[in-house]
Amino acid sequence: MANSGIFTQFFTWLGGLVRQSSTAFGARSADHLSREDPGGGAPRPSPTRKPQSAPPPPAATPPATPSASRLPPLAWGARVSAPFKRKVISIADRLGMSADHLMAVMAFETGRSFDPAIRNHAGSGATGLIQFMPRTAIGLGTTTQALSKMNALAQLDYVEAYLKPYKGRMGDLSSAYMAVLYPRAVGKPEDYVLFRKGSKAYKLNRGLDRNNNGQVTKAEASARVAALLEEGLRPGNRG
Repeated sequence: MANSGIFTQFFTWLGGLVRQSSTAFGARSADHLSREDPGGGAPRPSPTRKPQSAPPPPAATPPATPSASRLPPLAWGARVSAPFKRKVISIADRLGMSADHLMAVMAFETGRSFDPAIRNHAGSGATGLIQFMPRTAIGLGTTTQALSKMNALAQLDYVEAYLKPYKGRMGDLSSAYMAVLYPRAVGKPEDYVLFRKGSKAYKLNRGLDRNNNGQVTKAEASARVAALLEEGLRPGNRG
């Protein structure tokens, strides 16, 4: 019986120890649950830190195109826009001619204005950057009226189309201007006579007769353009 009492006390002590351990474990579990899942209901994913916004990707590099500051200076370049200059340089390169010469020709034909709507004051109907004649405009698939409504940049396409048949033959200023004024004289000597007094062509271009002898030679016609080329290369005009 004595032994029986000892065993009873031992099991009573052991049961109390188990109950204390269970209570402590439950408290720790509840504490863990309260930190990880404040709601205590269905399991939730562990909270995650909101990712910081990533810096925006670098802007795509645009295709390399010559900037205004990289364009070579041109005769009369200060009078026109950078896109106009860029297009003139491209056209001249394709046609095998000097961009300065093309600018000088257009400066002469427009009275230094580079106005795509300017008309010939003598009444010929010539219009625009290289004074397209009405029949010439029709041959290019347009009209002088339509040309006059274009901006200068758009009209340059027709300048190129008109000059294209003379590609590779406009290596000097005189030839470049003859392609516009009197294509038959391209490649002719400088004393070649373009217009004679009494003709309608002479009447329209009599201002080119420098010595007033009743005829306009290739050299006389080109001299005015050469003077404008020189003027266009001066500071204030070149750009």
